Amino acid sequence: MRPWVGWYHLGTMKTFTLEEAQALLPVLESLLKRAMESKAAAEAIGEELTDLSRRIFLSGGMLVDTTKVVARKLVMEEHQKRAKDMVAEMDAVGVQVKDLESGLLDFPCKVDDEIVLLCWKRGEPTIEYWHSVEGGFRGRQLVDDRFRRRSDRLN
Repeated sequence: MRPWVGWYHLGTMKTFTLEEAQALLPVLESLLKRAMESKAAAEAIGEELTDLSRRIFLSGGMLVDTTKVVARKLVMEEHQKRAKDMVAEMDAVGVQVKDLESGLLDFPCKVDDEIVLLCWKRGEPTIEYWHSVEGGFRGRQLVDDRFRRRSDRLN
């Protein structure tokens, strides 16, 4: 057994059984949804501010209500902070947010003395896939009986 798997150290990493990961999905889906919404809102305001900067540049300058611009920037930063806080909350539980755009989460799991990642994407009804740490999303495989056996291992 390797003491290090990629950047993971087996002694300090939280691992999940399939049942534990599945039980967390309702809460995680709510956090993920809010993080995705906040990220999208921040990006929309960012595009709005970029468009304003472009218009100012192309017109050689213009009168701008700086109070409104500052207020929009503050709202954008609040959305960014909210999204980061949601991701940090999931991370604190031991869940890895792999792609906030698509809602992709990984759950470290120990199977046959090896660390692999249970893989779930927002919109999927249950956790049905896993992949190796190195394999990533493209290496997803269907969960098999090794994962479905109830585990009494300590995490």
